[in-house]
Amino acid sequence: MRDWVCESHVGWGFADISFSILSDWKAAMATKTQNPSFEQTMNTLRAHGFDVSPYAGVAGGVQVSKQGAGAILVAGQDGQVTYYERPGALVGGEVARLLDRGYQKFIKTAKFELPASASQLQAIHQFSEELGQLTGGAILYNESLGTTSDLYEYDRLKGREAAGPVAARPWDGAGGH
Repeated sequence: MRDWVCESHVGWGFADISFSILSDWKAAMATKTQNPSFEQTMNTLRAHGFDVSPYAGVAGGVQVSKQGAGAILVAGQDGQVTYYERPGALVGGEVARLLDRGYQKFIKTAKFELPASASQLQAIHQFSEELGQLTGGAILYNESLGTTSDLYEYDRLKGREAAGPVAARPWDGAGGH
C-alpha cells in the first residue's frame, strides 16, 4: 500500500488531501432489492398521499389517484404491481386516456372527448413519475421529457390504414421456375 500526498498545490489548500491506492481493494457489489408485494405497495402509496380504493370493473383491481390523475393497478402473476389502465386524468371517476392528434392532446373517455389543459398534462406527468418511482416501474427517457399519450391519431394520416390490393411479390415464386 502506498499513500500519495498532493503537495504541488499547497498554495491552493490541497496539502491535506491524500490518495490511497490499494491493490486488494474490491468494490462492494450492489445488493438486490426486495420487491414488495402488491399490498405493501398499496400501503406505500397510501403513506405518500395517494387515494387507493377497490375498482369494481376489474377483479382485484385498485384505482389509485392523486391531484386529478389516476390509474388502475392489478397484481401481476408474480405478485408485483402492473397497470390495467395507464395513468390519465380522472373525469367523472373514470381514468381517461390521453389522445394525441398532432396539433393538440385530448382527454378521451368512453362517453366524450375534451381538449387537455396544461394543468391536466402536468398532473398526469407528475402522477406518472411518482407512481413509477413508488411501484418500482421502469423510468424511460422519453417519459421524463413530458407527458406521453396512449393513442396517436394524426389527421393527415387518417384513412391511410385502409388495406389496398396487395402488390405482386416476385420473391414468392408464384410463377415457378
